[in-house]
Amino acid sequence: MVAVHAAGVQDRDGARLVLAKMAELFPRLKLIWADGGYAGKLIEWVKELGGWRLEIVKRSDDMKGFVVLPKRWIVERTFAWLGRCRRLSKDYEEQTASSEAHIHLAMISLMLRRLEPKAA
Repeated sequence: MVAVHAAGVQDRDGARLVLAKMAELFPRLKLIWADGGYAGKLIEWVKELGGWRLEIVKRSDDMKGFVVLPKRWIVERTFAWLGRCRRLSKDYEEQTASSEAHIHLAMISLMLRRLEPKAA
C-alpha cells in the first residue's frame, strides 16, 4: 500500500493515510512493525481500525554507531530498490497520484523480474 504526502506531514499522520487505505483489503494482517516515530496514540488507533498490533522496533540506548535493527532493514532495503528507478530517484512529479503510480510500477517491475525464468 502506498500513500504519498507532503514532507511536512508527521510520520504518525502519514501512517494513518496508508493504514486507512488498508483497513478492508488485508483481513489476514495481524502485526505491523514500525520505528519509534510511530509510537503513542497511533498504536491504539491501529488496533481500533483493523484489529492489528503495531509493534515498535526500538533502538537500544547503549548502541553506538550504525546497527542493523531487526525488521527495520526491510523498509530501508525497499527504499533502496525504489531509488534505483529513475523517476523515483528525485521528486519529479507534481501530483501525488503520479508518484504513487510510479511506485506501483516500480514494484510491479521488480516482482516481474523475480518471476522471470533464469536463462540457461
